[in-house]
Amino acid sequence: MDASSLVALAVGALYLAALACIYRILLTYRTSQGALAWIIGLLGLPYLAVPLFVLIGRYRFGGYIKARRGLDQALTDLLDRFERQATSIPAPGSDRFRDELQVLCKLSRLPFTDGNRCTLLRDGEATFEALFEAMENARHYILLEFYIVRSDRVGQRIKAILERKLAQGVDVWFLYDNIGSVWLPRRYLRELARAGARVAAFDNGNIRRRRLQINFRNHRKLLVCDGQVGFVGGINLGDEYLGTAMDQEPLRDTHCRIEGPAVAGLQLAWLEDWNWASDTLPTLDWSASRHTPGDQEVLILPTGPADPWETCTLFFLNCINNARHRVWIASPYFVPDFQVMNALQLAALRGVDVRILIPETSDNALVKLAAYSHLVQACQAGIGIYRYQRGFMHQKVVLVDDRYAAVGTANLDNRSMRLNFEIMAVNTDPDFVRDVHRMLEGDLAHCQLMTERDYQDRSILFRLACRAARLAAPLL
Repeated sequence: MDASSLVALAVGALYLAALACIYRILLTYRTSQGALAWIIGLLGLPYLAVPLFVLIGRYRFGGYIKARRGLDQALTDLLDRFERQATSIPAPGSDRFRDELQVLCKLSRLPFTDGNRCTLLRDGEATFEALFEAMENARHYILLEFYIVRSDRVGQRIKAILERKLAQGVDVWFLYDNIGSVWLPRRYLRELARAGARVAAFDNGNIRRRRLQINFRNHRKLLVCDGQVGFVGGINLGDEYLGTAMDQEPLRDTHCRIEGPAVAGLQLAWLEDWNWASDTLPTLDWSASRHTPGDQEVLILPTGPADPWETCTLFFLNCINNARHRVWIASPYFVPDFQVMNALQLAALRGVDVRILIPETSDNALVKLAAYSHLVQACQAGIGIYRYQRGFMHQKVVLVDDRYAAVGTANLDNRSMRLNFEIMAVNTDPDFVRDVHRMLEGDLAHCQLMTERDYQDRSILFRLACRAARLAAPLL
């Protein structure tokens, strides 16, 4: 066979692959704009678009879905039991029934549970001290799941505590994300495993289920000790939250410590992720969920690309659409899609105090540029965009009226809405909501309110860069 015939075969195979990708797009596409963009790329530049689609083109995490459908019966029973569990939110028809909270229960497949005690943890020092203390006090097991783990001072402290607890007979399960923790030395993991910890990377999954799906990331950050105390929020395991460099402000972030029945929701989310990553189901203590150390109503809301709906998007839309007086959202990444942006505009137009807190300093230049592109339409509708001036703000917090607040890992961007596995803790306790309100007021004191002029007075090249960055929003 001559060279021209080989080239023809290669081109034919490439276009067959492009047609196979288009077939999948037509069966599964989410928006017509996205589908058309992929189809044009696949037909016009198949040698670029085909490998790109294989790597990042899918929006459903097929391997995880398959694993979920084939779950061990024990985990299936647990999920069903918690889904059927009576919620502390009253049934429809009662005076106290709140539709938007009932929707959140259906999205999470978990109920609001009463009897919890939640403590707001502001920034790295307070969070790490609480994490260290909980792990030191663990008697039976420790479950960790973090997007980023570093082998710096914080990472080594975590490792030393885990090795010490393993020597005391405490079981440790350590789950991390391969992409987020790409710089974590393999030696760190090997030493933990040699000490007796069970270690797994979320991205790999069980070899029988493995798929090339690098666009999906486990962005959750949680810790559970003995099924009695749990933590969730935006903080990863790294020194950047302590501001160890002389010229570096500590990252501004928020975490939450939870005791009570809601810890079972964190434990369930961890268990499902661990089952995907390792194809094993540890035996955990669920009796602790019956203890009621407080009186707060809390819902654990895991979201991700294996859900039947776009759960994270619906969570934000539910919060924004049901806000009566105020909706404040703190997120390091503000790249909303048209649904969320329209909901924010409508909320502002009906008189709701809509404030979005984002950082002045960003770790992603494209995200920062894309956020500027929304500034004019936000300001014209009355949405307040506030840029935090004291270093990089990484917290993910939602405040709705004086009725409930949420702390967790979800950002206002496409990646959180559709591609990442995220988790939020929603709390209706008035004291907790007031604490969140005061915390965000403190952050606003260090923010600068943006105006239309901040965009319109910039150079044409800057504005073009902002609009171009916005085109890349589905990938950011």
